[in-house]
Amino acid sequence: MKRITAPLDADTIDDLEVGDEVLISGVIYTMRDAAHAKVAEIIEKKGKLPFDLTNQVVYYCGPTPAKEGNVIGSCGPTTSSRMDKYTPMLLERGLKGMIGKGERSVPVKDAIAKYGAIYFSALGGLGAEYARDVKKSEVIAFPELGPEAIYRMEIEDFYAVVINDAKGNDYFVINQYN
Repeated sequence: MKRITAPLDADTIDDLEVGDEVLISGVIYTMRDAAHAKVAEIIEKKGKLPFDLTNQVVYYCGPTPAKEGNVIGSCGPTTSSRMDKYTPMLLERGLKGMIGKGERSVPVKDAIAKYGAIYFSALGGLGAEYARDVKKSEVIAFPELGPEAIYRMEIEDFYAVVINDAKGNDYFVINQYN
């Protein structure tokens, strides 16, 4: 088990390999389908993004409302492939990590290798458990999107597994017949 900190630096990314289990602490941002579409539109219009993508980690998640006394509601991963059409453009602009579930398309895997990034999988069905790892949460953009707004989250020991590393390796391909 490796402990890493977000935002990510090049040394951390270079040290990670497919199958590595990690505990992530630091700052990450949630973005799902609707937020990706809005960010893509901002990029196309050469506008100012809601946060600097450089070295950041995006979690494909739409948190549920927090119950009284909690920082956030359930916050499990969503299917990453729904964001694939936007991902290369974000990686080109400095994004270094993504957390979600499921496989990524060939163009996304190619972009991960090209831009020296990493894709992690979180475990589906554990949204309430992952919520315990969130120490602070605030909506920073697109509040009108409700759970699909962009949240800035401070996390501690958030469990994930490396699925696509910066060297171009793919966990699903390597373990296809094992």
